Amino acid sequence: MARPQTSGRGRGLRVAVVTETYPPEINGVAMTVARVVDGLIESGHEVELVRPRQGCAGEGSPRAGLTELLTGGWPVPRYPGLRLGVPSGGLLRAAWERHRPDVVHVATEGPLGWSAVRAAGRLGIPVVSEFRTHFDAYSRFYGIGCMRGAIRAYLRWFHNRTACTMVPTQALADELGSAGFRRLEVVGRGVDTGRFDPVRRDVGLRRRWGAGDGTLVVLSVGRVAPEKNLGLLEKAFAAIRVARPDSRLVIVGDGPARGEMEARCPDAVFAGKRFGGDLAAHYASADLMLFPSLTETFGNVTPEAMASGLPVLAFGYAAAGEVIRHGESGWVVAYGDEAAYAREATAVARDLDGVRRAGAAARIVACRMGWDRIVGQIEGHYRRAMGIRPPVGAGQPGEAGPHPWVAGASAVNP
Repeated sequence: MARPQTSGRGRGLRVAVVTETYPPEINGVAMTVARVVDGLIESGHEVELVRPRQGCAGEGSPRAGLTELLTGGWPVPRYPGLRLGVPSGGLLRAAWERHRPDVVHVATEGPLGWSAVRAAGRLGIPVVSEFRTHFDAYSRFYGIGCMRGAIRAYLRWFHNRTACTMVPTQALADELGSAGFRRLEVVGRGVDTGRFDPVRRDVGLRRRWGAGDGTLVVLSVGRVAPEKNLGLLEKAFAAIRVARPDSRLVIVGDGPARGEMEARCPDAVFAGKRFGGDLAAHYASADLMLFPSLTETFGNVTPEAMASGLPVLAFGYAAAGEVIRHGESGWVVAYGDEAAYAREATAVARDLDGVRRAGAAARIVACRMGWDRIVGQIEGHYRRAMGIRPPVGAGQPGEAGPHPWVAGASAVNP
């Protein structure tokens, strides 16, 4: 059977993408893996998606260029909508002996991801991996902080068995490199500026939130979970209300800490999970996003908010540290300085016109963050893992730090 051809990048590849989370699950890993899969197919590659079944929604819709290999899964404690892939080495070896992929792309480090690394190794198939989640940093929020060193050691062992590990920022590459991770490659993340767009602002939605034209609507988007530093979200919004008593807080997302947050923030709007255009409307209908998390590898919500014309106040690391110019397209403060974060929130809230100017600038930055170049870089790493020199246009090692899609937009610390 003839291979599809890519646009100026050589023959199309057969890529096995292995992930333990995928839409309709809603989280940053699921959404970005799906966007990479879409981009690979659009570029003329064949994708075999390997993932756990997701209950009644587990069977994917057939589409050209995509096949699915579904495995068993275990429920994730405190996250009933997610499933952890079970060890599936025998299944993967049998499938890949029948229909061998050119390269295996492992997006998650759970039992299914580990099975994929082992199966591919036994068959001599090159593997690339991604570091997407700071599981070691999460450990202290779930009562297993004593395991942090062991978790980091496992992640290092896992990733060092692959041809390369893609990370979203140079800062994370530096951190992991100093911890003994090898063959790290910086590959940024894109944002869908067609979906996330200021034109989706909805006056009716704002009214349902109790907000008028002059009301400052503060948004939080993400898992409502301990690792998201929600205590600082509460503290920063309280500081904002001192400056602007009519401000409104809207929290989009769900998670194990929702009940606690509802009790602590009774005046907030808890919108729950939102999808597609509805999610985009929630972004665009707010004025400012607070993102106080200290455990991100990237933070997809930052470019999504910026594309929606929403400036972000965050700590100066991960995506925020690379794409926000302080005081122009958003605000960043020194990592972990919670007092400075609350002070900055108060200062920002006093200048609604300044917030809106920063939102317009954020949109301009986000419009440079297209997915085409990101997918091209990933393809380049596939070909290098296969021992093939990538054609012009497929990305080169180290090309993304500082990210080319935000040239001139690096953070300036306050």
